Amino acid sequence: MNIKEMQYDIKFKLNKIDSQQYRNLRIPELDWSINEAHDIFIKSIAEPRTPSYLGFEVNQRTIDDIRTIVINDLKLNPIKIDNKTYKVSLPQNYMFYISADVVISRENCSDRIARAIVKQHDDRFEISPFDDSSFEWKEVNIRFYEEGIKLFTNGTFEIKEVRLNYIRKHAYIHNAQDFLPTGSYKLPSGTVLTGIQNSELPEHTHREIIDIAVLILTNNLELPSYQLKQAKVNLNQT
Repeated sequence: MNIKEMQYDIKFKLNKIDSQQYRNLRIPELDWSINEAHDIFIKSIAEPRTPSYLGFEVNQRTIDDIRTIVINDLKLNPIKIDNKTYKVSLPQNYMFYISADVVISRENCSDRIARAIVKQHDDRFEISPFDDSSFEWKEVNIRFYEEGIKLFTNGTFEIKEVRLNYIRKHAYIHNAQDFLPTGSYKLPSGTVLTGIQNSELPEHTHREIIDIAVLILTNNLELPSYQLKQAKVNLNQT
């Protein structure tokens, strides 16, 4: 479904609720609702997490729903902070973490691929030999911070490379070419949009995204008649 078809479907569903109320919505408002709906849809997949694992729940449906915006094995070069700590910056298009592998090395040993273990900021793993990073067990503790990821060793090995799997930001979906008279419009960020940008998500997700967009618009317009539909969507996401 392209952006024009998505806009048409949203208009059709809104007109069934209240054709007069919806008549004056403009293309930038429709585009905004579609992008907000994409973010909500992606977040609903990415955020079923546990305290010890920040990746999304992997099953066939989630893989199929967001496969087009998943980046695998992005290679990052770590910067050494001290004898035990390294850091990497996240890419600009980073949205959600899935998992990471870490290439580790030690003198007189072959390089190994370790699993990154996400730790919370109150975890004191470094005081326990059972929870600390380990070359033998091929585990490296990591923490997220404002600028990226910090990686921790136990001081007996080094980190050579991080291979990051993540969900990237989607391109801003829009139909600027039909916004007359200029065929363009400016986002609050100052970016000027021209032409069109279709959804990057697989087509089988578009109906659900359209339903979310309608909910967004009706809530903004304070139409209580659509609250039952919202409850149904919430139930489907649990």
